[in-house]
Amino acid sequence: MYYVCRMNIEKTKAQMRKGVLELCILSIISEKDAYASDIIEKLKCSKLIVVEGTLYPLLTRLKNEGLLSYRWEESKSGPPRKYYKITEIGEKVLKELNISWQDLVAAVNDITKNKSKVKTK
Repeated sequence: MYYVCRMNIEKTKAQMRKGVLELCILSIISEKDAYASDIIEKLKCSKLIVVEGTLYPLLTRLKNEGLLSYRWEESKSGPPRKYYKITEIGEKVLKELNISWQDLVAAVNDITKNKSKVKTK
């Protein structure tokens, strides 16, 4: 029973992380233009572990939606690198996502904090 419950928790935690990836990626790139491995490293440092197979399709989607652009830059240690930059539209979307995130965090905190105050009979 514990094993099944633990697996469901891990699945739920993974889904929660996936749900905020777009916000996190746009936030990272809004700080400065970023190479994919820089983005992955920053996400890993924040315990939002992402593999390239997850990141690249998301970057492509964000680019296709006009939220990101990119440029190729020569590398001293290999092939040219693709650096992503947030667009003006991306900045606006990021602002909206931040507002939505803050609203969601406040709502969840309200619910989960009140839960501990509920008395059971």
